Amino acid sequence: MQHLSEQELLRRHKLEELEKLGIEAYPSELFDVTFYAKEIHDNYHPELNNFQEVTLAGRLMSSRVMGKASFAELMDTSGRIQLYVNRDEICPGEDKTLYNVVFKKLLDLGDFIGVKGHVFKTQVGETSIHVTELKLLAKALRPLPIVKEKIDEATGEKVTYDAFTDPEQRYRQRYVDLVVNPSVRDTFIKRTQLVQSMRNFLNDKGYLEVETPILQPLYGGAAARPFKTHHNTLDMELYLRIANELYLKRLIVGGFDGVYEFSKDFRNEGMSRFHNPEFTQMELYVAYKDYAWMMDLVEEMVERVATTLHGQTEVQVGQNVINFQRPWQRYTMFEAIEKYTGKAIGEMDEAQLRETAHELHVHLDPSMGKAKIIDEIFGEHVEPKLIQPTFITDYPVEMSPLAKKHRDRPGMVERFEAICNGKEICNAFSELNDPIDQRKRFEDQLELGKRGDTEAMVLDEDFLRALEYGMPPTAGLGIGIDRLSMIMTNSHSIQDVLFFPQMKPENVQQAKTEKENS
Repeated sequence: MQHLSEQELLRRHKLEELEKLGIEAYPSELFDVTFYAKEIHDNYHPELNNFQEVTLAGRLMSSRVMGKASFAELMDTSGRIQLYVNRDEICPGEDKTLYNVVFKKLLDLGDFIGVKGHVFKTQVGETSIHVTELKLLAKALRPLPIVKEKIDEATGEKVTYDAFTDPEQRYRQRYVDLVVNPSVRDTFIKRTQLVQSMRNFLNDKGYLEVETPILQPLYGGAAARPFKTHHNTLDMELYLRIANELYLKRLIVGGFDGVYEFSKDFRNEGMSRFHNPEFTQMELYVAYKDYAWMMDLVEEMVERVATTLHGQTEVQVGQNVINFQRPWQRYTMFEAIEKYTGKAIGEMDEAQLRETAHELHVHLDPSMGKAKIIDEIFGEHVEPKLIQPTFITDYPVEMSPLAKKHRDRPGMVERFEAICNGKEICNAFSELNDPIDQRKRFEDQLELGKRGDTEAMVLDEDFLRALEYGMPPTAGLGIGIDRLSMIMTNSHSIQDVLFFPQMKPENVQQAKTEKENS
């Protein structure tokens, strides 16, 4: 049974009173909005006497009743604007119920209302709507956690308190977070602008946006554990994709010269402020190109994104100012490890790498091969120190089962990652298009799987068959949209750039909290 607070009970009582008055709390008819708050604030000029007929709708966020006239504040999708409500204006006849009863007593903060009127400036210069018509559009049965403000007597500055700041509540009730914390809405607007900027950039290059399967009979294209499900009609196991690489490369085989996809991918892995099991990637594959060409494209595209969102290439991220202006710093992986650890690991075998990792206090487990050990050393001692955008290039072949062997450096592949603010934001290859070499790499991955590596890739016979039909030299790229959004919006956690991050069920979390507090 639903437990209702005193305020929730009171609002339900008001709902009943509205029904007795014949006022629909959730009317069905169209309410035609003609202007938004920000549009009026930006363009109203008293000397022009413009905006003489306006219709707005949004939430009632404050109300100051003063007898026959009141001031209120309406918040729509663009911002807030003051309302001036006069009893005799909205109730021109003898019946003053709409003002005396509905507006003064039965409306609550958070209710959706629609107003008509004209724009004017108050004596103190506040752009406002002189309301001539007012209509209830939706009754809010739960009170919003309204942020309060006061003036600090010592400093004279405005201070907010009782803010909706608890991360647990904010992520579970994003709908409330968006209402009471305007900066949250700005974050998600910037995320959309980021995606649109990238899409425009790629479309201008002539590349085709496509869609590939989310449910796949085999998972591939990355080193990760998948989510598994069952299809009843086909009576077969399917996997949520961990990457869309192998399908996009099939399209290159099919004759497209450039394809990209903004995709939801899923990895059954640990969660942190940088990891969510459901995340967004943009993957791009372009025929007749290589990884060096792709590095130049990434620099150009991300610089464009920064300029689109911020009007400049410099972006404030925490305590750091990150500059995305081209060109970016470049190191090979072994150069970066030697620079930040003093260890030259290029010629080491697995035993020597394990000893080096031990000296560097890097935790390993027995299932890790050379590639994993090198990756752990890099992740522990190098990646966190790369704050400005930096390309790390030329990885050991064991680390990259889908990348082409380096043309000049035996034992290496043509691969790069872009690291920024201490985390990878993209990964790219000169794609392996030799089907015989690719089969051997898959078989090596199977051996790692037998050793206990749960993230080892599986052998995809259909993908190998596609390569045997011939794939041209190709450059491939994957960019993590969530992590790039974190940087471009100065967000501390990946949960801050996902509308609805994955969380434990609310009753499970509550039980855990109660246990910890007992």
